[in-house]
Amino acid sequence: MSQLPDQATLQRLLEIATEAALAGAAVVRSFLGKIEAEEKGRSGDLVTAADRASETATIEVLSRHCPQIPILAEESGAIGGTQNSDYLWAIDPLDGTTNFAHQYPFFAVSIGLLFQGQPIVGVVADPERGELFRAAKGLGATRDRIPMRVSRTDQLSRSLLVTGFAYDRRDTNDTNYPEFCYLTHLTQGVRRGGSASIDLAYVACGRLDGYWERGLSLWDIAAGIVLVQEAGGQVSAYDGSPVNPSSGRLVATNGHLHDQLCAALAMVPQLDLWHQPPATWPKVGQ
Repeated sequence: MSQLPDQATLQRLLEIATEAALAGAAVVRSFLGKIEAEEKGRSGDLVTAADRASETATIEVLSRHCPQIPILAEESGAIGGTQNSDYLWAIDPLDGTTNFAHQYPFFAVSIGLLFQGQPIVGVVADPERGELFRAAKGLGATRDRIPMRVSRTDQLSRSLLVTGFAYDRRDTNDTNYPEFCYLTHLTQGVRRGGSASIDLAYVACGRLDGYWERGLSLWDIAAGIVLVQEAGGQVSAYDGSPVNPSSGRLVATNGHLHDQLCAALAMVPQLDLWHQPPATWPKVGQ
């Protein structure tokens, strides 16, 4: 097994990821207010010319600086020999395409780098607000190059959470609708932003206390995982075990709430939320 890159190498890779994310964000900004979306294979899964143009810009930067590192991109798929490298760039050129297509200002460019399957570098660039979130393993996390930390909220009842709903939600019983209802009842609120990378960035900078979601792709969360971890937070599978970034589901919190959120998620399958009055729903983390 190869060793983790040294800090100088990680810093260089972080700067490359930053250049790529900013290049993509500049392209996305150039399309604001003048875009038409089309559906991909899945109902409700949109793609725009901005997605494609941003992806071209990000891939150009990454390929120019690191031609030996394969890329997994949302629109282009696998580029390079992904089976023969310890490294993998995972990029979402426009995370929150539905928001973008409706001119709802919550979307981002996400660039993550994995080493032996684990995220080690992450950059999320918000074209609308101009915010830049960056992190690399062991180097900390920043918002606009100023160090950032997760929140200190330690009770679920005082928390503000966020989640999202997968594209296949109309075709499966494995949805987080019950979890959304239950956690809305337990907390100060649950938001649905529509961009996993920003959701994770907001947990990392303390605007949100926790996040959970299923049906995710690697490019949605690779960067955000590093942001949360390096900002002092915790990321895991639903049951609290180590997260598999390729599993499509995760829980991310400030760390103080992690066990409470995992316990609440575990309780949902035991409840009949649709037939029990909310006042009778069991409390967690009060």
